[in-house]
Amino acid sequence: MSQHLRKVIAAVLIPFATAVLVGLVVLWPGGAPPHERTGVGFDRQTQSATVTKVEEVDCASVNASGVPPTGDTSTAEGSSAQQQEKGTCKKATVRVDTGKDKGRTFTEIVQPDQSRQLKEGQEVVVAYEPAAPKDLQYSVTDVNRKFPMALLAGIFALAVVVVGRMRGVMALVALAISFLVLTFFILPAILQGSNPLVVAVVGASAIMLIALYMCHGLSARTSVAVIGTLISLLLIGLLGSLFIDWAVLTGNTDDNTGLIHGLYPEIDMSGLLLAGVIIGSLGVLDDVTVTQTSAVWELHEANPAMGWRGLYRAGIRIGRDHIASVVNTLVLAYAGAALPLLLLFSIAQSSVGTVANSELVAEEIVRTLVGSIGLVASVPVTTALAALVVSADRPGTSAAASAAPAAAPARGGKGRRRKR
Repeated sequence: MSQHLRKVIAAVLIPFATAVLVGLVVLWPGGAPPHERTGVGFDRQTQSATVTKVEEVDCASVNASGVPPTGDTSTAEGSSAQQQEKGTCKKATVRVDTGKDKGRTFTEIVQPDQSRQLKEGQEVVVAYEPAAPKDLQYSVTDVNRKFPMALLAGIFALAVVVVGRMRGVMALVALAISFLVLTFFILPAILQGSNPLVVAVVGASAIMLIALYMCHGLSARTSVAVIGTLISLLLIGLLGSLFIDWAVLTGNTDDNTGLIHGLYPEIDMSGLLLAGVIIGSLGVLDDVTVTQTSAVWELHEANPAMGWRGLYRAGIRIGRDHIASVVNTLVLAYAGAALPLLLLFSIAQSSVGTVANSELVAEEIVRTLVGSIGLVASVPVTTALAALVVSADRPGTSAAASAAPAAAPARGGKGRRRKR
């Protein structure tokens, strides 16, 4: 690489890495601030438990005995009562396996119209409400699915290592470090009251530097991908900030965000939305910038006589295919995540304009389009930077070779054999 380009990259990356390190030190939280549990949603005390016995009982007799039903009670009162009278309920005995009440049992009544049915031997998660009467302090809230999730994660890790070998191992290590940064820096710092946008930029930049250099090595190729990712992240941050403010998106659109705002009203929810856009875009950006950089490097290895213009044209053709697939992937991913919400709009027979104007959907539209613009911009930026760097890496290329890479071997009817 020419000394000039080496100095330019160092002049960008060294201050950037230093600023990220300083940001981590200054913003590092001492832990999430404590609060009194509300007992709502995820803010509940939970324990592990096991269903020890399940027996069928008549719903009418259960209701007549005064045992309170559990599960979804949002249906119309008359319809629900008819289902309960005609159906057969289940009476489950549940044993608490953890906590101070380990070994204690309680009874759970499962209505026939509930989506989650309990069975004997099933491991579940129970919520604990100390202020409730003793026989109502525990209730089943979810199924314990830790084992299948851990098994799936193990299969994923094995597949990555078998195919990726040492690079796959480093990718898993980088993934673990990214999770640690998210868990021990980004989330507690936001809860502590730091600006969500600043925390997201510092945290995402730290994840980017660690993941890219750990997986791909300390090289000019990786540095080009880092710079391309950084430029695209800056663009995403600017566009996201502009359109979130312009569209008056509050970031407080569902029960979970409402609970966060209720527990920590000092958190800027719109800033939290923008932080989510930046962090969510980072993973796909890494893929695009690394792929484009690698493509340009491989093109140069295949034809060292190709100048930076030829490398850029060939690389951008690859990038166009990448753009088409990645943008479609982003849109479908967000649509899949919001599918229940879209079904509700369809049931209500709402028009497309009404759906798009609702804040719940507008957030996803802004998230998708801002991220997609950053991805599209990353392709020409990274490709051009990679072409300049790799063509300067070997001094044998020239402007003439750049303009006409196929003209050199035509002299005298004989091509010159390339030295390996």
